[in-house]
Amino acid sequence: MHRLLALLCLLPGLAFAAGELPKVGGIPVDFILFGLTLLGVALFHHATLYVALTGLFTISLYKIVFTGFKTGVGVAGFVGHLGHEWVTIANLFCLLTGFALLARHFEKSHVPVILPKFLPDDWKGGFVMLVMVFIISSFLDNIAAALIGGAMAHQLFKAKVHVGYLAAIVAASNAGGSGSVVGDTTTTMMWIDGISPVVVFDAYVAAGIALLIIGYFGAKQQHAYSPIIKHAHGHTKVDWGRIFIVATMLLFAVATNITINVKFPELAEHFPFIGVAVWAAIILTIPVRRHDWELLPETVKGSIFLLSLVLCASMMPVEELPPASWQSAFALGFVSAVFDNIPLTALALRQGGFDWGFLAYAVGFGGSMLWFGSSAGVALSNMYPEAKSAVQWVKNGWHVVLAYVIGFMVMLVVLGWHPDEGHKKTALPAAAETPLQAAPAPAQ
Repeated sequence: MHRLLALLCLLPGLAFAAGELPKVGGIPVDFILFGLTLLGVALFHHATLYVALTGLFTISLYKIVFTGFKTGVGVAGFVGHLGHEWVTIANLFCLLTGFALLARHFEKSHVPVILPKFLPDDWKGGFVMLVMVFIISSFLDNIAAALIGGAMAHQLFKAKVHVGYLAAIVAASNAGGSGSVVGDTTTTMMWIDGISPVVVFDAYVAAGIALLIIGYFGAKQQHAYSPIIKHAHGHTKVDWGRIFIVATMLLFAVATNITINVKFPELAEHFPFIGVAVWAAIILTIPVRRHDWELLPETVKGSIFLLSLVLCASMMPVEELPPASWQSAFALGFVSAVFDNIPLTALALRQGGFDWGFLAYAVGFGGSMLWFGSSAGVALSNMYPEAKSAVQWVKNGWHVVLAYVIGFMVMLVVLGWHPDEGHKKTALPAAAETPLQAAPAPAQ
């Protein structure tokens, strides 16, 4: 046993001496393990948490035994890596759980019930509803926006909702969140990582074009399948107390992030200020309305799943990835339709060098091309089980793919590709290099 432990301690050193990462077919084993984890998430939808945790354990063990971390080798290197990543993980956890409560308050404010009475009676009603979902997603989580859209569609079309329109609802929610740092987990990750909300806002150039395309074709499909049936809700009144809670939480998050990044940027890496601010707002508004605490157990499970994938991505050797370019950003949109966009965003942030407006649109909207390509799609498909068919989704939601391509290309022509060369360059200072890169070459 003592010999086995000694061998495990020596293995990282043996790997470092080799001077390069272990590879299979030219691909680092790290990426193969990560890819298998994402594939497992895509295939086993009812066991995603266990798949993600298994992947995290496997990748962590592999890094501990064979390759080490930027912070060192073995268990000590792993602990150092967690110490470096804990602020990002804590911020995301607090935001994911906090925004779940925020979304429920908005839903219970009765605003989603009142909105439909302002819709036109023909196919344009379905179009305007998608615009509403787009707008709601810009300040709420895209999952909440998709569910609110699904609930409105259930009411407007007497539960007869076309699969193509369901795809359009998901696409509208993802498009609306792609340009807002509070509208999607991926853009929130960029925000936490120090990327300006103004840069991410560029994504709306592509997202706006995409919304017009999916809105027109999706609304036409729905009108032919089941026309809109409106009901006035004159007796329903807005719960302004809940609107106050939503506004307070968003104000605390935005104000804290701006203050810390502008006045105390060096502190942002050492404490999860944004997440704590959101929960401070939750605690302060307890006397206003009761928070739906019963949401938290399921939300915590979902958050642990996403954060497990983020931690997996944080351990990837990004220096082995192809250089950041508009072509790679465009390709990531299609990849995000199959693999979760959270870890893809984490990889891109670690690599650096992207135009973040393009990346926000690609990983945000791209997942709409399949029902399981985004959390919004999975959530809406739980409400409408008939959508859980990749074939039917692609066949009826073909306009989502068209919208993604046209939106991306219009953005490329209008804005051009402007990479952020200074954001976490792959070329690290000597003290932060991976042990593999820092190791001297073996004697000849």
